[in-house]
Amino acid sequence: MLSRRALLAGAAASLPGRPAPEGVPGRLKLSVFSKHFQWTDWREMAAVAAEIGFDGIDLTVRDKGHVLPERVTGDLPRAVEVIRKAGLAVEMITAGIVDTESPHAEAILKTARDLGIRYYRWGGFRYDEKRPVAAQMAEFEGRARALAALNRQYGVCAMYHTHSGPGQFGASIWDIWHILRELDHRYIGINYDVGHANVEGGFGGWIHAARVAAPMMRGVALKDFLWGRSAKGDWIPQWCAPGQGMVQFRRFFGMLKEFGFQGPLQVHFEYPELGAAHSGGAKLDIDRAKFLAILRRDLAFFREQMRA
Repeated sequence: MLSRRALLAGAAASLPGRPAPEGVPGRLKLSVFSKHFQWTDWREMAAVAAEIGFDGIDLTVRDKGHVLPERVTGDLPRAVEVIRKAGLAVEMITAGIVDTESPHAEAILKTARDLGIRYYRWGGFRYDEKRPVAAQMAEFEGRARALAALNRQYGVCAMYHTHSGPGQFGASIWDIWHILRELDHRYIGINYDVGHANVEGGFGGWIHAARVAAPMMRGVALKDFLWGRSAKGDWIPQWCAPGQGMVQFRRFFGMLKEFGFQGPLQVHFEYPELGAAHSGGAKLDIDRAKFLAILRRDLAFFREQMRA
C-alpha cells in the first residue's frame, strides 16, 4: 500500500506540464558531465559511464555538444533512449540557454519536458565593468523573470551555473540570489559549483554562499582546485583531482544533507590529468585505460566522502 505522501507526490507529478523527476528521494545520484566524452558517441559514452559506476549523465545540448540545439527534437530523444537503456538516468541537461532569446530555447525545453527531464543548466550573464552594477542586475533580473515564466509553461527548472572570475555574474552568489529571491524556485534556481564557490570564498565565504543559496539550490557541480602561479607569475586557480585541493567535500556533503538537497549532482573532471577530455576535446589523447582509471578513482572518492 502507498503512503499518503507517495499518493500526493504521484498526483502532483501527473499534473499537466509537470513531468515526474527521475528517481525518488533518497540516495543522491552522481552523474558524469558529458563534456568529458565529446570524443565519442552516445552509445560508447553510456557504456563507459555505466561500467565505471555512475548513476547518470549530464548531457550537453549546446553548440559542439552531444546534441546540437538545432537537432534537439530528433537527437535528444535518441540520445536519452541510448543512455537509459544502459541503465543510467538523465536527470538534467546542460543547455546553451542564456535567456528566452537564445536560439532553439523553446524546442529544447519542450523536448526535455516530453522526455521527463525536469532540470537544465543555464547561464552566461557577464558584467560590463564600464556600467553600474545595480543597473545590470536589474536587466539580468528581467531576463531571469522571463525565463522563469517560460519554464513554468513547460514544467521544467533552469539552474544557473555559478562560475568564478572577473566579470562573471553569479560568482559571488549574492548577486544571483538577489535577482532570483522573489521568483518561483520550482522553475528557476541555482546550480551551485562548489569548486568555483571556493575560488571566490575559499576560507569561509563559500559556506555562507551555500547557506544563502540553499533554498534555491537545484543542482550541484563537483570539482576541486588549488591556487598556483601562471607562466606570467600571476596567482590563478588550478583545477585538480578531488581530494588534492582546497574544497572540503565532506563538510559540504554534510551541509547538503542538512539542506535536504535532492537535485542533480554532477561530477566534473576539468583538470589536465585527463588530457584534452578535461576541456571537451574531440579526441581522447591519453591512454583509454588511464582515462577510465581516473574516472573510477574520482567516483570512488566522492562516494566515500558522501558515506562519511
